[in-house]
Amino acid sequence: MKILHIISAIPAGRYHRCPQCDWLFILPDVAKNQDAFCPRCQARVASGNEWPMNKLAAMAATMLMLMPFAYAEPLISIRLLGTVINATLVHGIWQMAMQGDVITASMVAFCTIGAPCTLVASLLYLFFGQRLGMNLRPVLLMLERLKEWLMLDIYLIGMAVAAIKVKDYADVNTGMALPAFIALTVCSVITLTHLNIGQLWEKCYPGQHTPLYPVYRRSNTAALRICLGCHYTSVGDRRGRCPRCHVPLRYRRRQSLQKCWAALIAAMVLMLPANLLPISIIYINGVRSGSTILAGIGSLAADNIAVAMVVFIASILVPFIKIVVLLTLLISIHFEVRHGLKTRIRLLRFVGWIGRWSMLDLFVISITMSLVDRDQLLAFTMGPAAFYFGAAVILTILAVNWLDSRLIWDAYATNADYAD
Repeated sequence: MKILHIISAIPAGRYHRCPQCDWLFILPDVAKNQDAFCPRCQARVASGNEWPMNKLAAMAATMLMLMPFAYAEPLISIRLLGTVINATLVHGIWQMAMQGDVITASMVAFCTIGAPCTLVASLLYLFFGQRLGMNLRPVLLMLERLKEWLMLDIYLIGMAVAAIKVKDYADVNTGMALPAFIALTVCSVITLTHLNIGQLWEKCYPGQHTPLYPVYRRSNTAALRICLGCHYTSVGDRRGRCPRCHVPLRYRRRQSLQKCWAALIAAMVLMLPANLLPISIIYINGVRSGSTILAGIGSLAADNIAVAMVVFIASILVPFIKIVVLLTLLISIHFEVRHGLKTRIRLLRFVGWIGRWSMLDLFVISITMSLVDRDQLLAFTMGPAAFYFGAAVILTILAVNWLDSRLIWDAYATNADYAD
């Protein structure tokens, strides 16, 4: 009777490790419109805010219908020397590729076309695949990593910046596809906001969670590992894999520091030509004039301080902050600094959130190239710095993803971390 009394006093829940600090705690059952946070690092580990699969599929179908208009029809147009020039998203990417910089064009294409199309295809695959008994694991794992690469909202802001830059040379008008693109952007943001990957895993592959028993000792709970693929806490199967998503369970990510250092150092090297070489080149009556990132911001400031500040923050301040923060975090891990742990984990989350906004400059170049063709007396083209800048932005995003945040807490780890 005494044991039954103890068991009944234990709250409903299960053992769970935080994917960001590796703290083991009891995760209670989360009700609708409730969130659960790690008691040590305050990371959100579970959420009851979710949309049913049929609602997500409906949003995906809506986005699918909007895409042909948003991508192929004119977004904005200008009247230059009596000629109307229409700008489309696809044409801007094509112009970049035709100038020989296929890699830079691929960066823009993936963030504005590839990632949204992958989101739509994945949600529709989950909707039909769940009913047909198909393997959903690869799609669920991919959706977890897809959110930060979908940048339609940033492209929309880049379109506004490009229109402000071009208005000094020509009259700018909105295209008939702009409402469709705005609707597509809003739908993608709403979908990502209500896309609860954890709940999808629970519905598609309900796991046998580690139960709560008072007889569990430190030796039992210390063997529990958090899967960084599906965030499922368990002991590995016979092959050392997560029993739910089949991703190998490891104490820490393999070669996390080495990969993060390599990406960060490469990004720092690439940022030098990205800021010193011209990122855009304009031809006026055959006269070539190159402009660096900082010079372009200065020319924007002469007309619109607010827009210039947005570009400065996205293109100069954000990359600098990311590099400084990552350097600080890596050095603190190597020297096992035990102070400011919560501050450092917040900084890592912050740079992970703002990193995508650095792609704004490439989007501005893409839409401007679609507006101003080389065949006109006024022509705009991409400078050599565009590739270096885009590569540096991608590398810093990868560096944040490759850094195992649990390494920050290892300097403070004690055997008490694994206590019941």
